[in-house]
Amino acid sequence: MLSRTASNLFWMGRHLERAETAARLLDVGQRITLLPNTAVGYQNEWNSLLQASGASDQFRQKYSEVTQENIEEFIFFDRDNPSSVANCIERARESGRIVRTALTGQVWDALNVTYQELRKIEKTPRSKLDTATLTDFTTSHTSTVRGAINATQLRNDGWHFIHTGFGLERADATARLLDVKYFVLLPRIEFVGSGLDTYQWMVILRALSAHRAFHWAYGGDITAARVADFLILNGESPRSLVTSLYETVWHLDGLVRRYGENAPATARNQARATLDALQARDIDTIFDEGLHEFLSWFIGEIGTVSNLVHQDYLLGGA
Repeated sequence: MLSRTASNLFWMGRHLERAETAARLLDVGQRITLLPNTAVGYQNEWNSLLQASGASDQFRQKYSEVTQENIEEFIFFDRDNPSSVANCIERARESGRIVRTALTGQVWDALNVTYQELRKIEKTPRSKLDTATLTDFTTSHTSTVRGAINATQLRNDGWHFIHTGFGLERADATARLLDVKYFVLLPRIEFVGSGLDTYQWMVILRALSAHRAFHWAYGGDITAARVADFLILNGESPRSLVTSLYETVWHLDGLVRRYGENAPATARNQARATLDALQARDIDTIFDEGLHEFLSWFIGEIGTVSNLVHQDYLLGGA
């Protein structure tokens, strides 16, 4: 496969997952604002999301005030924001268009319909849209594209590149959403274990569509240790760090197998080493280390693996 084709398939997967992550961030913010604010603790929930996503400076260059309306515009619609839902869907569709012959008709149709429906939403007056509508649109359409990929694409190197993009982006996204909760939204130690603490953990689970799955796996009360374990170390949790990274390693292994013993394996080896380091931890070890410090380490590792994928396979890609 040409590196240009591989690059577009890889980034198609990443941008689809990134669009969904941006929509889930909006959902987190909207749900948390349902709680009355307090004189202490977090003061601006929307600003918290910007800080955790690393887009705070970029937002302030264009918007004078941190409000729900401005955040929704920035995270969903703003084409100047490279991680906005609109931007990511457009880029995913453009990547798919460039490698149209590498996609089945069902995948292309799902991508194209998603983009056309986005254009309709962009023309809709903002007063007629709410956060739930924007989130539901994004998650339902990205799920449709992913379903078409899994149901109709050949299990060849292109499929591995798409899913490597999915896996790396999902691992990064789950880590950042966890960081929103633990590092930004609840900075004061006296809130730990409070009703506010429990509600915010519940928000994270719901934003990841994992609330019911969590109760199937653990039952009982929602606690920081249980939710963190579910979203970091539980291999049955579809969006956990360990699941996302395991699937990434599996697809990178698939590329190495397909391309033979001389295939570049730097990215695969780094991903496997990170997975081994992750599986060597338990949740108590992670909390002793500091959840924010652990998540920062993990996000850095995912960035390293992504760069190595580029070096191994995508140099010269579009």
